[in-house]
Amino acid sequence: MPLKKNLRQLMFWFLAFVLFVAVYQNIKGVERERQIPYSEFKAKLRDKSITKVTVRQDLIRGEIKETDAAGASKTVNFRTIPLSDPKLIEDMETAGVQNFAAEADRGWIATLLLNVGWIVLFIFLWWFLFMRQAQMGGKQAMSFGKSKAKQQDLRKNKVTFKDVAGCDETKEELKDIVDYLKNPKKYQTLGGELPKGVLLYGPPGTGKTLLARAVAGEAGVPFFTSSGSEFVEMFVGVGASRVRDLFERAKKSAPAIVFLDELDAVGRSRFAGIGGGHDEREQTLNQLLVELDGFESKEGIILIGATNRPDVLDNALLRPGRFDRRINVPVPDIKGRLEILGVHSRKVKLSPEADLNVIARHTPGFVGADLANIVNEAAIIAAKKEQKSVDQKDIEEAIEKMIAGPQRRTRIISDQEKRIVAYHEAGHTLVAKTLPGCDPVHKVSIIPRGPALGYTLQLPLEDKYLTSKTEILNRLCVLLGGRAAEEIAIGEITTGAHDDLSKVTNYAQKMVLEFGMSDKIGQLSLKKEDSEVFLGRDIVRQAGYSNETARIVDEEVKRIVSDCYMKAKAALTGNRKALDAIAGKLIENEVVDAAEIDALIAAAKAA
Repeated sequence: MPLKKNLRQLMFWFLAFVLFVAVYQNIKGVERERQIPYSEFKAKLRDKSITKVTVRQDLIRGEIKETDAAGASKTVNFRTIPLSDPKLIEDMETAGVQNFAAEADRGWIATLLLNVGWIVLFIFLWWFLFMRQAQMGGKQAMSFGKSKAKQQDLRKNKVTFKDVAGCDETKEELKDIVDYLKNPKKYQTLGGELPKGVLLYGPPGTGKTLLARAVAGEAGVPFFTSSGSEFVEMFVGVGASRVRDLFERAKKSAPAIVFLDELDAVGRSRFAGIGGGHDEREQTLNQLLVELDGFESKEGIILIGATNRPDVLDNALLRPGRFDRRINVPVPDIKGRLEILGVHSRKVKLSPEADLNVIARHTPGFVGADLANIVNEAAIIAAKKEQKSVDQKDIEEAIEKMIAGPQRRTRIISDQEKRIVAYHEAGHTLVAKTLPGCDPVHKVSIIPRGPALGYTLQLPLEDKYLTSKTEILNRLCVLLGGRAAEEIAIGEITTGAHDDLSKVTNYAQKMVLEFGMSDKIGQLSLKKEDSEVFLGRDIVRQAGYSNETARIVDEEVKRIVSDCYMKAKAALTGNRKALDAIAGKLIENEVVDAAEIDALIAAAKAA
């Protein structure tokens, strides 16, 4: 369609150009010719100064030779209106006119075009350049309140539940929606009604948008997609107008699915104390609530919303009758990660040695977007090496790159700093290998990655949903093992443990304030609410406990951190030979894997 439109416009401009040239040449020719009476023409003919004559029924034109004041000869074009003169040809022969001829009479159409064409051209250009642009500007102004939602072409990029992995329970919930869209009478016979709204919530990257597209692909119905931010403008009323237009478009294509991504951008809780009750966002939300109440379930329109923050949504939006179903899209478990890796590795040529089961075990907490990025990064790494396939090392390198950042081999550090980093990472490693319940150490490296000068990569063997107090304390000991190793081996502490100390403090505070793992505080949860602070409603927020309790909390946090530090220091002191061996191997090779670590510890104990 755009190509045809462009060709049409090109033809219009070409014809206008041709008409303009023709009119211009005609006017220019008229201006160059001197208008003379017929009597003067006859006199010039007798003087034999006329060299060329063209005769037409209504016009005679030709060329006259004249001599100017300086005596120079020049040729002048002339034109005259003819009279009835039967002897004209004879007179031209007698005068010795070298070139005379007759010209065909123009039709009335040609005469009209040449005489009126410039007027038509002016009107056309005036309409095209001014009136049409004004009309287009008016249409654009009128379309300002139109919805920007796009209707996806499911024939080109059709997504089904086969393309979605790692969330079987969520797909089962959504299959009811698909079945209702395909067979509405089956449910209407029993009095069942189609849910008006489905809210998909979960962490970023878990596949909420993909699930919505899969529902539309499975049901084979039109799919309108938009973002919550597209409804919010600086002009009050525009967002509400766009909401109305979106649902009108959906009703014309019913049954249909309307998908609103990032619903929290327009569906946040009202009466926040900011901007009163008539700001643009609240009017947009009010219109959305009205539209959800306005259409019947028989119309076959379903609104699917997606958000990472269901806690900030307005309660009126979440009540039954609007968003009837709230479906959690969780972080995938090991089985789900394996399925997701299988989906994303279809387009990648994997080597036979690549084991996706191992990769799934090594990526706890990773969502679908993370796993897709890992597979893509592994393919890029293999392509840089000019390999024919992606092997296990490429995927592991991609995991490390995503966790710790890219390698920075060009960073030059001194031998003393290299020794400090080696003992720091060796301290993490040895404490993790010594204390029970710690995640296995997969690899240790002192090659800088991202902002870190070194890293200890611990990968759990299975997903954990509950963590004991002992496991948390041992995790704190591992984090403090780097600082303890610096003090034991170097005799001086450095700033390299700042990130470890931040994590340790955060963990210890959660143990005291949230998990009830402090004897002095007891089984209390003193955690502050995560809800947002709204100006005018709760600008001053109290801690929720007294100053005496806050003092006890500080003492408990400090005690937990101190005890874990002493425990880590004792573990390293009792295994000093193993600490020196691991640090020496790191200084030598820069990278030590799990098998080498076990061998070094066993050799140190045997010595």
